[in-house]
Amino acid sequence: MRFFGTTWVGHDGGYAWRRAAVAIGSLAAAAGGCLVLRLAYQGLETAKAGGFVNSLVIVMFAICSAIAFRKTWEGFTRRPADPGREESLRSLKAIGFIGSLLAYFVRSLTEAPGEELLRTEYETAVAQYEKRRTTRTGNPAGRKKKPKRR
Repeated sequence: MRFFGTTWVGHDGGYAWRRAAVAIGSLAAAAGGCLVLRLAYQGLETAKAGGFVNSLVIVMFAICSAIAFRKTWEGFTRRPADPGREESLRSLKAIGFIGSLLAYFVRSLTEAPGEELLRTEYETAVAQYEKRRTTRTGNPAGRKKKPKRR
């Protein structure tokens, strides 16, 4: 929601353009990341590291990207149950950055990434506020003080 400010609440202030820009930007970043990984792979081939090492690198990036995609996608719909575990997966998500970028791209095709989570939290907070305001008999700070009897 970093690029949207509060435009996600009412879908105003250039929300559609921002969402399109985020989609294009995340896809371009993923393509750039793939290019960098391709160059790294060519470096391994030039160094003649061997077929096993080349295969290991490909499998490692594929698995890390899949895990990063899934964890990023889950983060758009709910808060993590164990924040410590999410913290420990941060390095894995950094290795699989292409998966995170692709999750961001796919999500931005339908809504701002994280909008559903923030919208439910926002609506819950508004409902709780309205409930508190309507069940009160009045604002105690706004009441006039009764004169003391002598």
